[in-house]
Amino acid sequence: MNTVLGLDALAILLLTAPLGTVNTRYSVSPLSPREYSHLARQLRETGRQPADLLDPALLNGLEKTRLELDIKRVRKLLGRTFLLSLTVKHWHKRSIWVVTRADHDYPKRLKMRLKEIVPPVLYGCGNRDSIDRGGLAVVGSRRVDKDLLQYTKRAGRLAAEAQLGVVSGGARGVDQAAMRGALAAGGQVLGVLASGLERTAWVREYRALLNSGQLVLVSPYEPAAQFLARNAMARNKLIYALADAALVVKSDLGFGGTWKGAIEQLNKRRYVPVYVRRSGARCAGLDELFNWGAKAWPDPRTATELRDILSSDATRVLDPAVDVQPDLLWGNVPDETGTREVP
Repeated sequence: MNTVLGLDALAILLLTAPLGTVNTRYSVSPLSPREYSHLARQLRETGRQPADLLDPALLNGLEKTRLELDIKRVRKLLGRTFLLSLTVKHWHKRSIWVVTRADHDYPKRLKMRLKEIVPPVLYGCGNRDSIDRGGLAVVGSRRVDKDLLQYTKRAGRLAAEAQLGVVSGGARGVDQAAMRGALAAGGQVLGVLASGLERTAWVREYRALLNSGQLVLVSPYEPAAQFLARNAMARNKLIYALADAALVVKSDLGFGGTWKGAIEQLNKRRYVPVYVRRSGARCAGLDELFNWGAKAWPDPRTATELRDILSSDATRVLDPAVDVQPDLLWGNVPDETGTREVP
């Protein structure tokens, strides 16, 4: 990880990253994704970049414009440069990288699909170049029996044989079974974590896989973040947004992260087709998701069958280079040195 940050990236981190100070008397709440998107839009409308906020004179000038922001709060957040420098070095020692919306390699799928709620910052470990490759999202409950674990591992293995990535949440049960099935078959896996990136990245089982690029771990939450149910719920939309299709192996009926994430996709987000398992033991949650519009998973037996499912018209693989329009990426505007992406 490069510890030298661009000025826009520096400003975004200062404005949005907790930096471990949330519980101190001097802490100030970082901007949420919606708050930062609102600020970024106003900066764009005034011809400014996030880096402009680092100049005290410009910040004073912006205070007198129509820019709607709490200048006192912004000043406190931007004053954390020393703490940020220590934190970045800490991440670097643990092979954790950070990418912001100002960086050209921020996942374009997220920008296109999440729009104003796209996380301003992503933290990760592993080969960040593979995040946008897509693949099959496999999600489900933490508590599953051995038969469903084997079913899920087979799905992950088949995705690997089809040279498709597997995207999941890294939780116990279905998530880890899908990831392990794909990894054991030599496939590539993207784990989107709701907490504990720093801790997970140092699990012995994962180190060689991260170093080889076979496994990538990302999170919209700071690497040392503890588990919070609301973060796990919010993280689910990233799993779907980074995939081409999703398979729900098991879900509780009417509650839980798997249920809420799938319902959100079916009723609101609609990023990708959502499939549910229809073979084996019945599941009331899956039955109801099917009634809500999820598709029956056809249980492909070969890599070719699986590739055909994901490449059909109904599940066309998104190509960010073709499908992402500039206005959805916050635009590319020329400056005196070339093209600069507006964060």
